[in-house]
Amino acid sequence: MKTSLMLNPVLRQLLLAQPGKLIAGAVLAALTVVAGMALLGLSGWFITATSIAGLHASTAIVFDVFGPSAGIRLLAIGRTGSRYAERLVTHDATFAALAAIRVQLFRGWSRPEAAGRLLRQPARLLFRLTADIEALEALYLRLLVPAFSALCAALLAGVALGVMQWQLGLGLALWLLAAGGGISWVVARRARRPAIVRSRAIEKLRSGAIDLVAGQTDLVMAGRIDAQCDALAQIDRSLAQADLALQRLDTAAGAAYGVAGSATLAGVLLAVAALAQQQALSMPAAALALLVALTAVEPFAGLRRGALEAGRMLLAMRRLAPRLDAREAAAPPADSTAGLRLERVSAAHAGSNVAILHDISLHIGQGERVAVIGPSGAGKSTLLAIAARELAPLSGCVSAPRACLLTQKTELFQDSLRDNLRLADPSASDAQLWQALHAAGLDEEVRAFADGLDTMLGEGGLGLSGGQARRLALARLFLHESTLWLLDEATEALNAQTASDVLQRLRARSAGRTLLIASHLRREAALADRLLRIRDGRIVEDVRRGTAAFEAALAGLRAD
Repeated sequence: MKTSLMLNPVLRQLLLAQPGKLIAGAVLAALTVVAGMALLGLSGWFITATSIAGLHASTAIVFDVFGPSAGIRLLAIGRTGSRYAERLVTHDATFAALAAIRVQLFRGWSRPEAAGRLLRQPARLLFRLTADIEALEALYLRLLVPAFSALCAALLAGVALGVMQWQLGLGLALWLLAAGGGISWVVARRARRPAIVRSRAIEKLRSGAIDLVAGQTDLVMAGRIDAQCDALAQIDRSLAQADLALQRLDTAAGAAYGVAGSATLAGVLLAVAALAQQQALSMPAAALALLVALTAVEPFAGLRRGALEAGRMLLAMRRLAPRLDAREAAAPPADSTAGLRLERVSAAHAGSNVAILHDISLHIGQGERVAVIGPSGAGKSTLLAIAARELAPLSGCVSAPRACLLTQKTELFQDSLRDNLRLADPSASDAQLWQALHAAGLDEEVRAFADGLDTMLGEGGLGLSGGQARRLALARLFLHESTLWLLDEATEALNAQTASDVLQRLRARSAGRTLLIASHLRREAALADRLLRIRDGRIVEDVRRGTAAFEAALAGLRAD
């Protein structure tokens, strides 16, 4: 029951995103199968009936060749058209549903603590977004649609032969469902474990290979390069074993369907031969029955690939279900207040219940500049994460406006300068971008680049110096429509001259905005009009500019 509840959000999102198109696609797929069976059956009946009619001139003259010929042409054209339409409709509906699921996943990852989780497990979340979504595509296209088509084929075969003799039709339909469905069920059960092992091994292999390539220098220096290679080799062996097991099952399933098809044909042949001998069935009808039986197992064989991947589908649904729950997907909205208010807030690192901040109560008014100082590990960055809604508190209430966080680590992407800037404001014009660059002191350097705003950056902002990258982050801060600026060691690792220029530009652009600064440096804390000293997760001192305590606290910080 628990597993069923876990799957509900995924199935609901997949099947209800485009219900009309999904149903239409399944109907078209079934129509294609049914048209193919009817085409072969009618062709066999027509050929046999024409041959028998041609034995005598009297029957040949009165035999109607136009009706069956028109039916065969109609079925051939209809089968081709329905197959083409089915591919269009099913794939269009599937891609639309998967796009909606990706949007829902992104919303799920926009909750508090999402940024930290992305940094800790980027490869795993990327795998959720790619391979697991592709597994859902297979759920509809390779399992649900073929299953519906196979069911329709069994019903058509039963009705076609039931018209000749109801016992024969009923027996054939039940046999097809039992044999065809039973083989698929057994394959799905036996393939579940190797399919799951294969999916997990591919994820580990990709992640490990990325770690090997990206961190080879560190691995060599730590003497772990051989161990990493051995670990990847072991994962590769597990993957190979899972692939071999699935290939064997595929071969066995193919053989089983072949035996089932032969047994079906042999059984129907014996039955129609007996009926024909008793003159209860004409030869053309017997040919139709044989050809319908010949094609009736083929739709069930189409389930083989879906059955082999059923374990992977179940694993993907189990992984994705928590992030598709609408109750968990909504991020806390920004409050309308311009200031920041914390009431008896306690907080811990993501994934931990051990509090770092203890019963913090704090109010920062609109336009106020506050610096949080204290030793490393005291909780300064955690306090900023709470204000930025990157971290959910263990207890207490947080009221904060829309905020923008500037840290000593600049996140840049392998893209153009323009698009890196537009992360802060996707609708910003080039004039606004140049204005932000000018305010950050980077416009002249960007104009000196051959491609200007179209200059492509490498991975992680490769192509810019550390100072240029920090100024680009500053320009993004200026572009962002937020009333609360959160600065976490914003000028750390910059030389004194660059740091001083960055801070002057921050001061000039921060009029009317609320600033919360976490710092060890005197030059950064000097922006503030109020200093909060935090120790062991508690605020132990709150002093304002113009007092001796403020000057003493400022003087105790690290100089440039």
